[in-house]
Amino acid sequence: MGKAFVSFVADALGDARFSLLDIGCSGGIDPTLRHFGKRLRALAIDASVAECERLQKAESNPGIEYVAGFVSDSSTAKVDLENGQASPLIFRMRDRLSFMRTNELREKRLTQAEIEDKLRHNAWEMTQLADHTKPLVAPDLLAERGWTDFDYLKIDIDGSDFLVLKTFEGKLAELGVLGVQLEVNFVGTGDDGEHAFHNTDRFMRKQGYELFRLDVRTYSTRALPARYVWPTPAETVTGRPWQGEAYYARDIDALLSAEKRAKLAAIFSTWSVPDAAAELLLAQRDSLSTLLDVDKALDLLALQAQSDRGTRLGYQAYMRTFEADAPSFYRPEGNISLGERLSAAWRAFQKPRT
Repeated sequence: MGKAFVSFVADALGDARFSLLDIGCSGGIDPTLRHFGKRLRALAIDASVAECERLQKAESNPGIEYVAGFVSDSSTAKVDLENGQASPLIFRMRDRLSFMRTNELREKRLTQAEIEDKLRHNAWEMTQLADHTKPLVAPDLLAERGWTDFDYLKIDIDGSDFLVLKTFEGKLAELGVLGVQLEVNFVGTGDDGEHAFHNTDRFMRKQGYELFRLDVRTYSTRALPARYVWPTPAETVTGRPWQGEAYYARDIDALLSAEKRAKLAAIFSTWSVPDAAAELLLAQRDSLSTLLDVDKALDLLALQAQSDRGTRLGYQAYMRTFEADAPSFYRPEGNISLGERLSAAWRAFQKPRT
């Protein structure tokens, strides 16, 4: 989603780079961010030495560096691999889930499997790991690399995510961060230091960031397993809300340069919230007009918003149909047609949880 718009923004950036800090890069960098092309710069960190070596060997972009290491809030305190720092409850409770039973059934085979198969099953702890007694502190590593400004932060490390996030307290806006993508837990206690969504959300709002998207992943218990969403054991089609992905960004009225505003609009597009990108373009038209053709950008966003339609309209025509309260903005009354069923089935196959 949003490839055309992101590429359009990237071409308008000139020599400016789009900089990403990816903490927990197992499996590779998000393909949607690759739409920035040669302007993408990334520092990607993962606890699996073998995975970082694999990714670096396959990397074609010279601006992307992979670093093997555990990340925490202290460089001197070892990472607790048994209980999961900042989320001990979820580590205890997950044994009740069906995916853990599947992992038990597959453990012997995974021990002898190739690294790709281990990582596909999220069995990163079975790969060659970095030294957990000497973790990295993300802001310190950025300073060592001379990163005084970057655009996007992603944290997904299965445990101490909230500890790592808190190392950026008071620094996110200062570092120019526009978007933050975080794995969150929907289980936990009332402890204000625990890696749970309510703590993450409170922290991000205090830093001046708003929630623009929230994906919820459900997990069934081993008492009555449900079908897995993906070809690997993880989230299931039914079950309790367990984990998810939260997407936070600066508000559209933030005092930013034209380049930063254009990047923020591109981030919204990659998150499949083109309406937020359009709102930003309209609110900051004068500033953004010095960088790109705002009307063309709006047309691209309108096309993205109509990805489920056979005939797609430009922005102005699309808005006219909305203002006319057109039937196309509503689900038809009565039985759903065969065409709609097939279209819905295809979308569900491509992206089961949307």
